[in-house]
Amino acid sequence: MSATLLFSFVIGYFLLLLAVAWYTSRNSNNESFFIGNRSSNWMLVAFGMIGTSLSGVTFVSVPGTVGSAGLNYYQVVIGYFLGYLVIAYVLLPLYYKMNLTSIYNYLEHRFGTTSYKTGATYFILSRTLGATARLYLVVNILQIFILDSMGVPFWATALVILVLILLYTFEGGVKTIVYTDTLQTSCMLIGLVVCIIAIMNKMDMSLSQTLSAMSEKEMTRIFNTDVNASGFFVKQILGGAFITIAMTGLDQEMMQKNISVRTLAGSQKNVMTLAFVLLAVNFLFLLMGGLLYLFADANGLQVKGDDLFPAIALGNYLSAGIGVIFIIGLISALFPSADGALTALTSSFCIDILGLKRRTDLDEAQKKRTRLTVHLTLTVVFFLCVMIFKWINDKSIIDVILKVAGYTYGPLLGLFAFGILTKRQINDKMSLLVCIAAPLLVIGLDLINNAEWFANKLNLSADNAQSLKSFSQTVFGGFKIGIELLIINGVLTFLGLWMISHKPKDGAMAE
Repeated sequence: MSATLLFSFVIGYFLLLLAVAWYTSRNSNNESFFIGNRSSNWMLVAFGMIGTSLSGVTFVSVPGTVGSAGLNYYQVVIGYFLGYLVIAYVLLPLYYKMNLTSIYNYLEHRFGTTSYKTGATYFILSRTLGATARLYLVVNILQIFILDSMGVPFWATALVILVLILLYTFEGGVKTIVYTDTLQTSCMLIGLVVCIIAIMNKMDMSLSQTLSAMSEKEMTRIFNTDVNASGFFVKQILGGAFITIAMTGLDQEMMQKNISVRTLAGSQKNVMTLAFVLLAVNFLFLLMGGLLYLFADANGLQVKGDDLFPAIALGNYLSAGIGVIFIIGLISALFPSADGALTALTSSFCIDILGLKRRTDLDEAQKKRTRLTVHLTLTVVFFLCVMIFKWINDKSIIDVILKVAGYTYGPLLGLFAFGILTKRQINDKMSLLVCIAAPLLVIGLDLINNAEWFANKLNLSADNAQSLKSFSQTVFGGFKIGIELLIINGVLTFLGLWMISHKPKDGAMAE
């Protein structure tokens, strides 16, 4: 299919987004940007958050896992659902009770300024790395399948896409994103369903025949019962639950949209609607993965992993229309995570780090200029991070994202858990040291546990590599740390906070 034709559809899609952004950002102000004036419709927020929760990584990487792991990923999805229950009935009531604009203000009320700044900084770090990893994946696909043939360099593709995202989030912020995310989620889901139907028709198979063929190739297995495996179902379900709690419930980007809903009840309906819908949507992505591998086998294709879906959709195997739908679906999956991250990071940096809402020495116009400057600066940071991921060139982006989450969201999980589950006070100034020490310990554990990977990356000699592997076997006895890395990090943070804590003085209750 003509790269120029595909590119023209991409440009047309961007123009549509810019039109929606222009319409929704009229008469916007800082409150519109940060929390949508607390007037967002819960149904629009819930629907738009499907796209934010899934992203381009889900669109490409989740189907790619089916060939090697069957439907094991659905264990994590079950955990996601349990995590949304905690968000809806534990975290959201807390946020609404305190009338928060930034959820990290809770840490200031509970512990003090250092804990507050630490939590916000970890969010900024976590979301920047996670969002740019997702962005890199989709930009790289656009580059390989469209823009390389047009002679456009990778850096130019990344820069133009980020400028377009900047343009439609510059003024309206959350107020705009609620509507653009709804549009993009619609395009993504339509693209997914159309691609499933197209491949089924191409292979002349029904849904039942597809599932039967997947079963014959052992691609319908959901639960892994190997206790030592990183994919053991208990670890996957618990890990999925805590990933959702951390990456959604303790994440300003995701909660910024939720608390833009007028009432707590509406926000809770939003979260639970999202939880149920994601059960179905993730199953469709896994079904798509099975179809793609069946199609690849039938056509003698050796492609797998992240490259499988784009290779089939943009190759000469399906119609040109399916290629267009795939590209629109892919960029629709990308932008709800990228635009929301950029907006949330701007909000967090302005409110939590710069204290913009509390500044009485600045008028509204000066605050707006500050906010726009931060937004532009973060766009530059996004560009640099995408270029770093291009340099690293890791083929398993979903693994990178989960690994980064395990390292960076752990301190947030520990801080919030300690605040909610105990009434103890901490030495606030020591909290930063605890939140640095815990991830460092986790990184050390992870490197020892994955000694073979570590040895290969460092190009160790055979003797040194074997010594490292033997040490790993002695320490862990064959047990592999997987998605529960986040839980370990959170527990270490919790224990560290306990060590620097004391009971409330004079029987005072913690806030």
